[in-house]
Amino acid sequence: MNQPMRICSSDSDSQGTLRVDVVSLENHFPIPGARVRIFPSGSQEPAVQDLTTDRSGHTPAIPLQAPPLSLSLAPGGSRPYSEYDLEISAPGFKTQFIRRTEILPNSMAIQPAALEAETDTRPVPDPVIIPEHTLYGSYPPKIAETEVKPVPESGEIVLSRVVVPQTIVVHDGVPTDDSAPDYYVPYRDYIKNVASSEIYATWPQASITANVLAIMSFTLNRVYTEWYRNQGYDFTITSSTAFDHKWIYGRNIYETISLTVDEIFDNYLSRPDVRQPILTQYCDGRQVTCSQWMTQWGSCELGEQGYSPIEILRHFYGPDIYINTAEQIAGIPASWPGSDLVQGSSGPKVRQLQEQLDAIASVYTAIPRIRADGFYGPATAAAVSEFQSVFGLPQTGTVDFRTWYKISHIYVGITRIAELQ
Repeated sequence: MNQPMRICSSDSDSQGTLRVDVVSLENHFPIPGARVRIFPSGSQEPAVQDLTTDRSGHTPAIPLQAPPLSLSLAPGGSRPYSEYDLEISAPGFKTQFIRRTEILPNSMAIQPAALEAETDTRPVPDPVIIPEHTLYGSYPPKIAETEVKPVPESGEIVLSRVVVPQTIVVHDGVPTDDSAPDYYVPYRDYIKNVASSEIYATWPQASITANVLAIMSFTLNRVYTEWYRNQGYDFTITSSTAFDHKWIYGRNIYETISLTVDEIFDNYLSRPDVRQPILTQYCDGRQVTCSQWMTQWGSCELGEQGYSPIEILRHFYGPDIYINTAEQIAGIPASWPGSDLVQGSSGPKVRQLQEQLDAIASVYTAIPRIRADGFYGPATAAAVSEFQSVFGLPQTGTVDFRTWYKISHIYVGITRIAELQ
């Protein structure tokens, strides 16, 4: 797995990096020329950075001070991340404020921001306030459930196979709170948000992967069993740690976690002769203890000892658990061709890739336009490379699994918005 570059720094002078991605709330198109001012959280000090977004709506990745790396690698009393406040403005848009973006040492934080048009008649948006990370703050512990749900013969379970959904409907509260809003979130964005809220991006890669797999399997169990809809609710999952996972509206994610999710988002955890994804519950292992579940701090420790992701998972969930692959990914024009597309490749999959990439280039103008001729030549490789740069993937010019599905994801979003307009 290609991993993002991390900053090398000593514990006495730790830094992380931050990139802010600014889009229009109406159509999620990038906003170039937006101004982003960054302040130490809660202080009256002047801005430490004053940035402008590029053609893709991204600021440069800039270094910011962070606590020592060691604080995020073992449980303790000190907060292992620093916090910054953001003020984001652009001509024709309402100013957005984001409070307490979290910066971990040696890690790239990516803060999304969606600006409302000045013509939008809704009230001025409230600031986005990011609460404490679940490993540092205090949150309700998970209420224990059986890891495999009974499948009634009445036909209430509507899915006959495991499908990665296009969208997760997140109820931002406990199930019975009718006043809590529901958010429609792309599946991968949901997983990235939860993982960034519940583990630290500074952990060993194997620990990150194990936790992402557990989060995805739990989520796909909720999807497969229609758990909440079968109880009369109109959502997929909640943001309550007592019932599900912590999802936080508007929070920043981390590059390491984002790339991991993009590489394995069609995976989940299985047991022999069990069709549904396993409801892989876990706890932090410090504030809350749990038997026969994974502990997050324990997974970090095992990763530091050299355990692989599946070894970490089997340590906690038993030797018969294994990694499975979803039979279907919803909402995509075509499935992964099964091998990388490189210079010299040709055929209908290349043509489809080119058509999607050229449509994306009409919105993300840093990506060069290309002709859909079915041949993967230098122009296609250059366009792929620029796409990878814009969307934070390793810049190889080759279409691997995560690049293929990232292109499909962005293409579907753009074309659906165009259809609505």
